[in-house]
Amino acid sequence: MAAEKAKRDGRIKQMIEVYRTTKVTDRNLPWILLLVFIAPILVSVALAWLLPGSWLSWVVWPLSGILVGLLLAMIVLGRRAEKTAYQQIEGRPGAVGAVVQGALRRSWRGSEVPIAMNRNQDAVYRVVGRGGVVLISEGSRSRTERMAADEERKVKRALRNVEVVHLYVGPDGDGVPLAKLSKTLVKLKPKLNRNEVAAVYNRLSSLQAAPVGIPKGMDPNRVRSQRPR
Repeated sequence: MAAEKAKRDGRIKQMIEVYRTTKVTDRNLPWILLLVFIAPILVSVALAWLLPGSWLSWVVWPLSGILVGLLLAMIVLGRRAEKTAYQQIEGRPGAVGAVVQGALRRSWRGSEVPIAMNRNQDAVYRVVGRGGVVLISEGSRSRTERMAADEERKVKRALRNVEVVHLYVGPDGDGVPLAKLSKTLVKLKPKLNRNEVAAVYNRLSSLQAAPVGIPKGMDPNRVRSQRPR
């Protein structure tokens, strides 16, 4: 019982912290959450009034409205917190690494440490999942194209039959928005099963030496990891 109470209290503190952090940049957040919470309650009261029933309906309907309102408010809070977090780091060096570290689905494996980086802090990251080996370029497209091509050759030398997919996150051209990177990876056509993902990731990791000068301290999904459940 004590453990359950501590866990519940921890979630409440997380929700409060997420709310405070997000409200700093999202000034409309309090009004949006209030509207989302009240709307289901008003609908439930209207249903209790319009639908015939016993006095019990006046308890069940409003109570259901309150529960639905709380659930919707938590969902909206989580999504707006995530959006705010992405906006705060988008375009900064290391942003892709933060997404790789905190927002990838469990079917994907990768590191927040780039496998290649130049003096301008343009970087290339590598992730492995059901969609194969994916190289994600961050920064200037013109400066990362060569780095990504070099890394693809390294992958091909180690694993000849594995397909390599290239994604670009940055201000040039039609790159993938940072907030949509995780969803873009999930939508890739499956090419590897779970055992193959582990084998390919371990093989490539054993050949990789981490570069120096990696941006630290960025985690856009710290807010997301604290999303109310």
